[in-house]
Amino acid sequence: MKEATKVLKLPIPPVLKGSGMVRRFPEIMKLTDVTKVLVVTDRPLLSLGLLDPFLCALETAGIEPVIFDKVQPNPTFENVEDGLALYQKSNCDGVVAFGGGSPIDCGKIIAAKVTNHKSIPKMRGLFKLNHKLPPFFAIPTTSGTGSEATICGVITDVKNHEKFAINDPKLVPLATVLDPDLTIGLPPALTATTGMDALTHAIEAYIGKFDTPFVKEKALAATDVIINNLESCYQNGQDKALRLNLAQASFDAGLAFTRAYVGYVHAIAHAMGGYYGVPHGLANAIVLPYVLEFSREAAEEKLAELAYFSGLGEPMDDDSALSFHFIKKIKSMNEAMGIPRVIEALKANDITFLAKRILKEANPTYPVPRIMHFDECCDILKQLCPETAQAL
Repeated sequence: MKEATKVLKLPIPPVLKGSGMVRRFPEIMKLTDVTKVLVVTDRPLLSLGLLDPFLCALETAGIEPVIFDKVQPNPTFENVEDGLALYQKSNCDGVVAFGGGSPIDCGKIIAAKVTNHKSIPKMRGLFKLNHKLPPFFAIPTTSGTGSEATICGVITDVKNHEKFAINDPKLVPLATVLDPDLTIGLPPALTATTGMDALTHAIEAYIGKFDTPFVKEKALAATDVIINNLESCYQNGQDKALRLNLAQASFDAGLAFTRAYVGYVHAIAHAMGGYYGVPHGLANAIVLPYVLEFSREAAEEKLAELAYFSGLGEPMDDDSALSFHFIKKIKSMNEAMGIPRVIEALKANDITFLAKRILKEANPTYPVPRIMHFDECCDILKQLCPETAQAL
C-alpha cells in the first residue's frame, strides 16, 4: 500500500490565497460554466452574515446561489439526502461548500450522490465512486479538518451511532480559497480544537508507515506552523497573518494525511463522535497525547524529527529526550488553551464495546507505528473516561 501511494497521483486543488480572496473566488468557479450552485453551509454561519460577501460576488459573476443551511456539526445521511433533493429541485449544476469540516464533508457527499446512484453505505471505504462529481468547490472557515484538500468525506450513521469515511480522489474540490477574513471571527475555543485537529493530521501522517517525501514535507511544515502559531492565534484571533499561516498549515496537513492515512487518534475520535456526538477536533485534541505516549518508543525517531524541526528541545538532546519534549509540548498547548484531559461524555460501561469498534476501524487498515491490542485500547479509554481516570 505504501508503494501504491508513491505512484497514485491524487489531485491538489488550486488555491486562491489571501485576505478578501473569497470575493474573487466566483471568477474561478465561472471557468467551469456553472450557472446555479447549491451552497452547502450551516445556519450559524449564515446568520452571522459570513456568507454575504461571497453570495454577492456569486451574483455579480452571474452564478445563482441556492442555499442549503441544514448541515449539522456531525453531518448525517438525512442532511445529505435533504441537500440532494434541493439540488435536484432547483436544477443546480454545481456545489460549493462553505464552512468547517462538516459543511465541506456534507457538500462532497451531496455532490457524489448527484452522479453516483448508490446508497451512502455503499460508498464507504476506498474508491467506491464510479462517476466524477459535478463542479464542486470548497471554502473553509476553520483551520482544522483540511477537508478542502482531501479525498475524504466523513458522515454519521445516526441509526448505528457510527461515523465512517468515504475516500475517493473524485471528492477533491476543483479549487479552494484560503481567506483569513473567514476565520478571524472564530472563538478561541474553536480556534484551539480545530488547530489541534490539523496538528493531529500532520503528526499521524508523519509517524505512520506511508510517509513518502511529499507527505513528510507537508506534515513537517504544518507541524512547525501549528506548534509555533496556534497558541498566539488563540490569544489574538484578530491577527490575519497568524490566521493565514494556520489556514495554510491545515491545507498542508490535509494534503499529507489524505496520502498517508491516519491512526488511532482518529479511530478513537470517530468512535466518540459517532457514539456521543463529541466534536471531532475536540476529540482529536484530547486523545492525541495519550496515543503518542502509547506509540512513543516505536515512533521515537520521527517524533524527535518533528520536535527538532519545530524548534523544541536542546541541540544536545537525543531522540528519546526530543520525543518526550514533543509530547510535553502538546500537553502544555492543550492546557494553555483550556482543552480538557478527559472526554466528559465517555461512560465506563461503554469502554469494552467502543474498544472493539475502534480496533475494527483501525486494524489493520491504519499504517500506525505500533499495533494497539484490545486491552491497550481499553486502558487508554479508561484514562479518557471521567469515571475511571481518577483511579489510575
